Amino acid sequence: MIYADYNGSAPLSQEVRDYLLKRFEKGPFANPNAIHYLGAKTLMGMENARAACAKVLGADFDQIIFNSGATEGISTVFHTILSNEIHKKIIIISGIEHSAVVNTAHYYGSRGFIVKTLPVTTEGIVDLEVFHQWLKEDANNIAMVAIMAANNETGVIQPYQKINSECIENNIPYLCDTTQYIGKTPFNFKESNIDYAVCSGHKLGAMTGTGILLAKDAEKILALIIGGGQEKGHRGGTQNYLGNETLAVALSSLEKSFTNIPALTKKRMEFEQNMKTSFPEIVIIGEHSPRLATTTYIAYPGIHGQAVQMELESLDIFVTTSSACSDNMPVTSKVLKAMGACDSVGRGVVRISLCLNSPLDYYDLLFDALTKIYTKLLKIKSY
Repeated sequence: MIYADYNGSAPLSQEVRDYLLKRFEKGPFANPNAIHYLGAKTLMGMENARAACAKVLGADFDQIIFNSGATEGISTVFHTILSNEIHKKIIIISGIEHSAVVNTAHYYGSRGFIVKTLPVTTEGIVDLEVFHQWLKEDANNIAMVAIMAANNETGVIQPYQKINSECIENNIPYLCDTTQYIGKTPFNFKESNIDYAVCSGHKLGAMTGTGILLAKDAEKILALIIGGGQEKGHRGGTQNYLGNETLAVALSSLEKSFTNIPALTKKRMEFEQNMKTSFPEIVIIGEHSPRLATTTYIAYPGIHGQAVQMELESLDIFVTTSSACSDNMPVTSKVLKAMGACDSVGRGVVRISLCLNSPLDYYDLLFDALTKIYTKLLKIKSY
């Protein structure tokens, strides 16, 4: 089997599986907020995990807030910034943001804020010239900026550091959706100087339903979930201590895999070039932009991506056609529409997303499989 949908969700890493088997045997299992011995021991394990996550992510201990995942983190940041905002009314997002950002922004848009969507180039990078112009025209009225670090569909890396610098100069809070960035390439939160970043455990090989909100100044966080004041009042509810421990295991494991990035990038580029040589009409989305080493977004205009996906699945190869949030819709995704892709390309995309530890020969196997599939489907090409 070849699993190539890591941008959608990563399987539990082997390190996490091994950790959990030992953890289930030795315990403890208790409420980490209880004052008895088992509670204190459980809390200590979770706080050790927080320290390990902080080390890998280049953050201070107190900047790590455990939660259920990036979607909750994103909602918490919007809630924090906009709940008490009276004077500034503009929210800036981009045309390629995940629905967790888009839908949250428009929720506040229905409550008096103005959502401005930054255009992107045909190569999938946000248009910095337009961003600069908006800042020049209306910086004093911008309540927040929410632009991602790397796109979940294309793998294109955004100029988030430049965006952050502009936000700092104009005193604008910046939320950077780093869900697809963290774990796939090195990231240091303090060095980035970003106000807020997020990640989800299930993208990293940790347990589903876990995540981290990184906050430059955690004291500013306005709790979205009030509860009993856990996470120093930043996020109520009894913590998922086992899940939080797996975050530390997964992140520490991935950090060791960053040395694989050059070889994986080279092999991915060879695979893409071989596909284009064999099938000149093939389109690699974001081909000329900086991309994550693990992601290829490929389309043969006129061949339906879901048909390719089904053929691959029959060979025990698992990919997706866009993001998991829109994979069941046989239409051009909003990301590709923002990039100006035509429907024959948009309906034909297949996303191949591996992990940093994936064997390099997966690309050889994918090339052989796709060559046979495209050759077969070209005979019945319908649009």
